[in-house]
Amino acid sequence: MTGPLVPFREVVLKVHSRCDLACDHCYIYEHADQSWRTRPKSISDDAISWTARRLAEHASRHALDSMSVILHGGEPLLAGPARLRRVCEELTSALDGIAELDLRIHTNGVQLSPRYLDLFDEFGVKVGISLDGDREANDRHRTFANGRTSHPLVLRAIGLLRQERYRHLDLGLLCTIDIRNDPVAVFDALADLEPPRVDFLLPHATWDEPPLRPDGSPTAYADWLLAVYDRWTERGQQVPVRLFASVLSTLSGGPSLTESLGLAPTDLVVIETDGQLEQVDSLKSAYEGAAATGFDVFGNSFDDVAAHPGVRSRQLGLAGVSEACRSCPVVRSCGGGLYTHRYRSSNGFDNPSVYCADLAALVRGIEERAAVSLGSAAVTDPAELVAAGLDVSRTLLAGLHSRLGSSGHDGWEDAWGLAAEVERTERGAAALDEVLAQPFTRTWLREANEAPDGLAHTDRAAARLAGSVAAAVVSARLALSVPAEFEDGMLFLPTLGAVRMGGPGERGRVLVRAEGGGFLVLGPEAGAKRRIASLTEESRDWLPLRRTGGGGAPDFVLDDLDPYRGCFDGPAAPRLTERDVEDWGTRLGLAWKLLRERVPRQAAEAAGTLVTLTPLAGGPTRAGRHGYGALGIGSDGGEEELALALLRGFRRTTFQALVEVTDLFASDGAWNYRVPWNPESVPISRALSETFERVGAGLFSPGLLNGVRHALDTIESAPELTIDGARILVGLRKEIIDGAQGTSGEELLQDTF
Repeated sequence: MTGPLVPFREVVLKVHSRCDLACDHCYIYEHADQSWRTRPKSISDDAISWTARRLAEHASRHALDSMSVILHGGEPLLAGPARLRRVCEELTSALDGIAELDLRIHTNGVQLSPRYLDLFDEFGVKVGISLDGDREANDRHRTFANGRTSHPLVLRAIGLLRQERYRHLDLGLLCTIDIRNDPVAVFDALADLEPPRVDFLLPHATWDEPPLRPDGSPTAYADWLLAVYDRWTERGQQVPVRLFASVLSTLSGGPSLTESLGLAPTDLVVIETDGQLEQVDSLKSAYEGAAATGFDVFGNSFDDVAAHPGVRSRQLGLAGVSEACRSCPVVRSCGGGLYTHRYRSSNGFDNPSVYCADLAALVRGIEERAAVSLGSAAVTDPAELVAAGLDVSRTLLAGLHSRLGSSGHDGWEDAWGLAAEVERTERGAAALDEVLAQPFTRTWLREANEAPDGLAHTDRAAARLAGSVAAAVVSARLALSVPAEFEDGMLFLPTLGAVRMGGPGERGRVLVRAEGGGFLVLGPEAGAKRRIASLTEESRDWLPLRRTGGGGAPDFVLDDLDPYRGCFDGPAAPRLTERDVEDWGTRLGLAWKLLRERVPRQAAEAAGTLVTLTPLAGGPTRAGRHGYGALGIGSDGGEEELALALLRGFRRTTFQALVEVTDLFASDGAWNYRVPWNPESVPISRALSETFERVGAGLFSPGLLNGVRHALDTIESAPELTIDGARILVGLRKEIIDGAQGTSGEELLQDTF
């Protein structure tokens, strides 16, 4: 197995190997591996010291900022306060100055008392307690050897943790599922205790020893958990449930939050009371010795364990699951299930989970229930997409300020302070929003955020921010003077135009203030004054941004001035003549007439969201590194070609905007797919973007829909899709059906579906 070692960030330290309860579902005492019988009851001083040494060694070697140690058993409280103090002291001392130590203990709670909790408070040990629900549910398994209930003692322990002086130590409750228990009653009993978190755990099982299924249902555990999910939602989701949070996270494109689900590599090692280093404890459910590595803390480092084949096989992500799982659409959420649950004596762990049907039903059930609440409004509402894009630009601007604001750059500080002044009035805030929503704002913000620290980059960013503030002040007619910078003889005001201040290569600092229907620019030298009487009329000193309205085309800005418009694949055209502008208007009018006739819904959406067209020096229409609402357009072809190019460019920039504001897929590149129009296999991002573009363009030119049905079916089965990605597919299918109505629809639908 190749690839770098994954360092351990979590250590399960067995401090006592016996238990005071006789839970009949316990994997340590009741399942295949019985090695506990030969181990010392309590961890020795020597094992504690070597464990502390190995922790410090591992944290230093891998430059870890923190390590988590979970004190475990058996029942760890049976080790007693003195032994637990020794453990806490040695581990804390060993990691002091190297890494932060996150200490936890997992207990059945029966022995918990203020004496223990005062010790845990001293060392910051968080406490997790096992409880399977109400008394009836808990007593099904968690009793003393003589059958006596443990429930009142566990409730007493939880009550102690809920006291104000100990509440900060409460880690939450762990509940092992038994589908014979009432799921609603179990959840209510746990939620009524107001824990900071609840973990639901599937009982350990393998293909050789499958889980209990009283009615034979292959999805009995999913049905049970979905009943809990519905009750959790009914109660306002006030108590975090890690299993549900993990599924919701992966469905939205985020990481798994639990070892039992998801494809994240394992980073956990177990240390037994005799110092033996082992793999994850649950493997003891599979067969005798399944967790063993042959290593111990006295002679081996954690890196030795990390290189063990059994550990490495659980760090391979997608490559580590069975072939059936790799092609399953829910594998990114379920991760093939807990490694232990895949075991079959005939072929080891190369199987789907014994809970496979349950996991698939659970993921799909949560997806169906959460689609509306988790989905971004930007997927279905163009206005929301525009608003979300503005939020992205504002976030980038805030991030840039956090970096440059402390640099002491006068130009940046002046512009930032004036931006705050502008936003104090409703009119000013609206004007600044309009400037920040201008698509090339995103271009300069990205460039500035990605640029290395340096005065030249800061100067350019400060100049653009000042120009943006000045444009907002002029548009809103505010009584403010804005210091601004001109470069290469031109002062550019986004959304408005450019003022000629000198010749090529000249630069300087000026003041901009609104005046009448225009504005005034004042420079320090004589002759540097410019009075712009009208924002729309071109003059010797003023080059306004012109619009293309007329002939039925929307009123787009034809941007041939912005210094950042060179963000397209092709070079931007220089300043257009008035005749050129008229020609563009005529061509766009004819092209837009075709769009309104053939794809009226898309034409209306584009008219409402496209704001800027940038002429390119030839070539096709392109999207670039800019915010939503801009296209670079080439001058080649007639109205048919231009209409199709506009439509394809609009679809491309819409998809680009969606990817910026929501997660449509995750794990891009983990799988590759064949789409009919591409001879090469491509990652999900490209398959989805190309299909998105072809659906829109194909409604204008039906030949482009060839192969779309196959592409949609392929993408629909992709594990990488998030909830919003799935919603995109639903929208694409609906687009085709709606677009076919009233035209040569039957043929279109037949070719596509």
